[in-house]
Amino acid sequence: MDENLNPSALTMVEICAGAGGQSLGLHRAGFRHTLAVELDLDAAATLKRNLTRLATAENQPEPVVVVGDVADEAVWRPADHQGVSLLAGGVPCPPFSIAGKQLGSSDERDLFAWAVEAAGKMRPDAVLLENVRGLSMPRFAGYRQAVLDRFAELGYRADWRLLEAKDFGVPQLRPRFILVALREEFAPYFRWPEPSPVVETVGDALETLMAANGWAGAAGWAKRANRVAPTVVGGSKKHGGPDLGPTRAKREWAKLGVDGLGVANDAPSAETPCEFVPKLTNEMVARIQGWGKPGYEWDFGTSKGRKTAIYRQIGNAFPPPVAHAIGESIAAALRKEGEPASDHGMGGRFHDEVYRAMREHGDFVSVAGLRKALGGALPDLEIERRIDFIGRDFEIEIKTRGGRPSYRLGDWRAFRGQDDHHRHAAYAEDKRRARIS
Repeated sequence: MDENLNPSALTMVEICAGAGGQSLGLHRAGFRHTLAVELDLDAAATLKRNLTRLATAENQPEPVVVVGDVADEAVWRPADHQGVSLLAGGVPCPPFSIAGKQLGSSDERDLFAWAVEAAGKMRPDAVLLENVRGLSMPRFAGYRQAVLDRFAELGYRADWRLLEAKDFGVPQLRPRFILVALREEFAPYFRWPEPSPVVETVGDALETLMAANGWAGAAGWAKRANRVAPTVVGGSKKHGGPDLGPTRAKREWAKLGVDGLGVANDAPSAETPCEFVPKLTNEMVARIQGWGKPGYEWDFGTSKGRKTAIYRQIGNAFPPPVAHAIGESIAAALRKEGEPASDHGMGGRFHDEVYRAMREHGDFVSVAGLRKALGGALPDLEIERRIDFIGRDFEIEIKTRGGRPSYRLGDWRAFRGQDDHHRHAAYAEDKRRARIS
């Protein structure tokens, strides 16, 4: 921990930090970086530039931003950062994305389980990890339960919540699946943030930017763009240039009067016809992500020659106002504000009783045995479906008894830092090809 930091500040290490959406929100909630780790050079440069600006304004030391694979101990060592208030991060989304193959722990980019183990080495007071909505699906119920159980072993109460950016002052749907874990001492004080009563539309957010170059059609356009935006898609180095998402998303953008086939260099000019259908600029996309209002300023540099790189930084970010809201809830818990009445981590819809029953049984168990252990709460077909899902992330031994299969839960395939895990070879190959997402 940096001894030069304001002693009243809550400290944090941020992993997979990106260009700083989560960073800014948590900074506004009272957290100050002791370290940020990011793989992408462009995103790390943006993050460093802005965190330095914030630190200078507060007369604080320049923040440490390191570039490299977050799981490489040559880049940083979690055990060297014990005692911080918060470990936060947005670990890679492709292993869980609905738009992808949902390979989970079989995807070399999966770092969720590794992040849990990093928390075990650091022993922060709280952990915040965010990911895509896909991780909330039944496909990953066993994976989620394994995360919760591991946090419990480490002395934390953890739980999940699906939050939408539109509920926190962001003119975009953008559902994100959030995990918050707190030490037992602080967990009773944690409460998930309440949604804002006001929902901002795309027109409200972008009218001034659309009119910046004198376009007479801006006001009419804003009146038609009277809904929140679909989720902005940032893409990766493995794909092409910037656009606003897959075909279905582009159709939704078209209903808002936006051409989703690319990103513009500038807002429409005074000579542009009023009926023109504009593309968004990077500045506009940033505003859709929650940057740009007072307190949420962020410098992405110039777009000249770097439009795609900047768009990816913006599009892949965690909206700062959402991070701000969650950060304030965590900060309040760490300060033990209010009455200790929260049941955080004591149960919820994103748990998996089938995984838990298999784990507690420890030996071969049939579907009938699981049904009995669950008190008949689930039909056999649903138990079999859950076992199939669990088997995609965990080794499962199958033994036939009396013509019926019995199952024994084995090892979690997820990367947790194992020296012999397949992630190492895959990462080395991607690094050689410069195709790391």
